[in-house]
Amino acid sequence: MKRAFWFIEKGDTAIIATAIHSGHEISERLLDKLALSDADRLREEDPYTDLFTEVTDNRVIVHHSRFEVDLNRPRDMAVYRKPEDAWGLTVWKSSLSQEDIAKSLSIYDRFYGEMERFLQDIKNRFQNFVVLDIHSYNHHRMGPNAPFDDPEENPDINIGTDTLKNPEKWRGLIDDVIATMHHFDYFGRHLDVRENVKFGGGYFAEWIHEKFLPNACVISVEFKKFFMDEWTGEADPAQLKALRKLMQSTIPVIEKHLEQLSNRHK
Repeated sequence: MKRAFWFIEKGDTAIIATAIHSGHEISERLLDKLALSDADRLREEDPYTDLFTEVTDNRVIVHHSRFEVDLNRPRDMAVYRKPEDAWGLTVWKSSLSQEDIAKSLSIYDRFYGEMERFLQDIKNRFQNFVVLDIHSYNHHRMGPNAPFDDPEENPDINIGTDTLKNPEKWRGLIDDVIATMHHFDYFGRHLDVRENVKFGGGYFAEWIHEKFLPNACVISVEFKKFFMDEWTGEADPAQLKALRKLMQSTIPVIEKHLEQLSNRHK
């Protein structure tokens, strides 16, 4: 049985966790047209980030690959057409047909339509809501035996907030989330958690902020792939478990701030 392009779980909370780049599947219509190997695709996807969404009852997990349609880019850039769209990688054996592009963009349109209905329902019920937009990023691009990228420019966790339209409303929440992550005991050390160093947030966050201003706060959480081998795709189960606990530790902090916002308007 063919699996749906994405999975949505709905609960009674104003906190949503998403993993829109965790997928690896490709629709059958495109498989023979791919020039990339599975390993090359996986290296630029965000495997395991779906596990980190388990900390809340509202979850959005995309099963298909960003190489089919990238839901974190504007619509006119959502289908990779040339190498410069995809880190210099040649994605397709030849140019995609207009029909193939149109089919992929129809998936994009359905996703954003469903997200608008989903988030509007949450807004109607809770007024304010927070989205944990979870991703991961590479820091070992030059090869499996090459040095890792400079940690000064690549924090363990990058918190992206550049797309917020009303940061003053959410500043306390963001600061407390960063502090909670930084003070988490990660195998006897503290992780390097910084804001807008590597990424400021993608189109998905920007769209939510524009569509649901002033009620939405998207915190784009980018984990450096220190918990896995970028070149084999294998992850350390103990670290995955610890990072899930780290994400869980932020939930009471977010709930406290949402409750404070709600009380101000009573």
